[in-house]
Amino acid sequence: MSLGGYIRDTKGELKHVSWPTKRQSIVFTAIVVAVSIIVAAYLGLFDFIFSLILENIIL
Repeated sequence: MSLGGYIRDTKGELKHVSWPTKRQSIVFTAIVVAVSIIVAAYLGLFDFIFSLILENIIL
């Protein structure tokens, strides 16, 4: 397959893709950011707790 054929086929396939609307993109981005913050806080809390426990064991 030539490069031109590959690019032509790729463009054809991209026309079949169901792209999200602007609103969907904003909502999905907000969900990803919110979940990332929640997971970071969760991991940070456990890191803090375990560091306190280890500090008390070592000292």
